[in-house]
Amino acid sequence: MTPTSATRTPEPLANNKRRSRVVTLQVLYELDSSEHNLETVLSTYPDDIALPKTARTFSRNLVAGVLAHREEIDKIIETFAPSWPVHQMATVDRNILRIAIYEIRFGGHTPPKVAINEAVEIAKIFGADGTPKFVNGVLGSVMEEVKETL
Repeated sequence: MTPTSATRTPEPLANNKRRSRVVTLQVLYELDSSEHNLETVLSTYPDDIALPKTARTFSRNLVAGVLAHREEIDKIIETFAPSWPVHQMATVDRNILRIAIYEIRFGGHTPPKVAINEAVEIAKIFGADGTPKFVNGVLGSVMEEVKETL
């Protein structure tokens, strides 16, 4: 998965977090698709990706959070998408879900509706035709569970 014009074109400040999530998706995709270690992968996403320092930090924090909670996140995915074993999901779908679930369940700084909307929008760009609907359905169920535990 290579950086797209969406990650290189300067956009309004409001889109920096979405661009950070796209970079996060790219890093997680590469980690899932290769035998590269995290340091190697992160070194391939240098400062030439047009992200301010705070957005790069946000992306690195997302990567670290997803990796730290990946086992728990994958169990959540298995709970809400039982027909789709995590290891058999499309790499893009799996990692879009991982990012959003991390933000909803563990990140604590992103409102769940925002995390879902961002995931669906990224799914429209990088996923297959059915990915946005799939992502929205799984994350909607995750959000309902989170509401019930509050």
